[in-house]
Amino acid sequence: MDQDQRTAAPCVVVPDGALAPADPTPGMSRRVAAQGEGMWTGTVDTEPGAVSGWHHHGDHETTLYIVSGRMRLESGPGGTDVVEAGPGDFVRVPAGAVHRESNPSDETSRAVIVRCGSGAPTVNVDGPAPG
Repeated sequence: MDQDQRTAAPCVVVPDGALAPADPTPGMSRRVAAQGEGMWTGTVDTEPGAVSGWHHHGDHETTLYIVSGRMRLESGPGGTDVVEAGPGDFVRVPAGAVHRESNPSDETSRAVIVRCGSGAPTVNVDGPAPG
């Protein structure tokens, strides 16, 4: 990194209590830590047994890091592609991928979200991509 690419801006801590409620999807509780040009980051909590509504993240590429609990995602044609992740796992959600999340465990799940892209970070839809 050359001298012109560096900035004098300091590193910043965003305490858990400072996160604000964010773009809701039924069955999920999102909180935003920071957002700006091309970036969104925060957390999502899903109660045990909960199933979210169908949604996508527009032009945002999304990565989830599972902190606790389990997370199951249904996507693809007719929602037939299913992945499940647990603590320490990363999940990639491609831009525009219609999906829904559920928590098959008996504890609240928490994931850290990082999105890169533009536009609305969440778009709720009626159902999965056509099969």
